[in-house]
Amino acid sequence: MNKSISLQDYINGIKSSDKRILGKAITLIESKKPEHREIADQLLKEILPFTGKSVRVGITGVPGAGKSTFIESFGKYAIKQGKKVAVLAIDPSSSINKGSILGDKTRMEELAKDPNAFIRPSPSSGFLGGIANTTFESLLICEAAGFDYILIETVGVGQSETLVNDITDVFLFLKVIGTGDELQGIKRGIMEMADLIFINKVNSENLSKAKMTKTELTRALQFITPKEKDWKIPVILGSALEKTGLDEIYNKIENYITLKTKNGTFFETRKNQAQKRFEFWVREYILEKAKNDLLLANSFQEHKKNASELLSNPSSEASEFVKKIFGN
Repeated sequence: MNKSISLQDYINGIKSSDKRILGKAITLIESKKPEHREIADQLLKEILPFTGKSVRVGITGVPGAGKSTFIESFGKYAIKQGKKVAVLAIDPSSSINKGSILGDKTRMEELAKDPNAFIRPSPSSGFLGGIANTTFESLLICEAAGFDYILIETVGVGQSETLVNDITDVFLFLKVIGTGDELQGIKRGIMEMADLIFINKVNSENLSKAKMTKTELTRALQFITPKEKDWKIPVILGSALEKTGLDEIYNKIENYITLKTKNGTFFETRKNQAQKRFEFWVREYILEKAKNDLLLANSFQEHKKNASELLSNPSSEASEFVKKIFGN
C-alpha cells in the first residue's frame, strides 16, 4: 500500500475519476490490515454524499455463457449512449493464495482502453455468492467517481447468487443454447431473481432453437412472480460477439429503473440492501474482535476445534461461544 497517498488525495482522485487512484482506493478497501481498514472507513464516509446516482447491474450465467464478451460489448454500447461504465469483474480465487486467477482485463481489452470505462478485477477470496466481500464498498467508490453504469460480473451461478442480487438494481441472467432440455439445470432460485434474461451466442444456425428456448423460458416465467410489480421479465435473443440485442437490453434496463423509481421501490430496495450490508459487517467485526481478543481467543480456538472434530454440533459450539461474548 502506498502510504504517501493521503485521505484527501484519495477523495480528490476519486472525484476526478483518476483511474490510478480508483484502483488504489479499491485495493485499500479490500485490505484486511487494521490500519488500512481505518482509512478505508474514513474514505467511505467522505465519499458517501457523492454516491447513489448509478445503475448497478449484476450479471451472472453458467461458465461459457460469454459474460466477459457481453460486458465488453454492452459497456461499449452504453458509452456510445453517453454513459460512463465501471466493471467490477470478480475472478475465482486461488485456494492457495486467494489471488485472482483469470485477469478479466485481458478479456476486455477494447473496453479497458476507453477513457469512459474502468475495469477492476478482484479476487472473490473464497467468498460465497460469486462476489468479493468488499464489492459493495468498491461499487460506492465507482459511484463517487461518477460512473453511470456499474456492471458486476460474478464467478458463475451458485446457491449464494442472492448476494449479487442484494447489492444491485438489476439482475441479468445470461444463457446459451446447449443440447437437450434447455430449461434443465436452471435453478428456480435464479429464475426468481432474474429481472432480464439474455440468450447469448444466437446466430443464423441456432436461431430456430433459440426461439424455441425463448418460448420455453417465457412459459416457465409465467409461474414465477417478478420482483417488481407490473414488470414482465423479458427474454431477449442476441449475440454479444456480433453486437446484436444490446440495444434491447439497454432499453429494458432503462425501462426497469424508470418503473422501479415510479413504483417507489428503487430507493426502498437500496435501503434494504444497505441494512443487509450493515448486518454483514456487524458479523464480520464481532468475529474479528473475538478472534483477536486476549480473553476470548483461546476460547474461540477451543470451540472451533470441538466443532471441526465434531465433538459437538458446530451450531451448539457457536452458541456457547457467543454466550461468552455477550453473556446469557
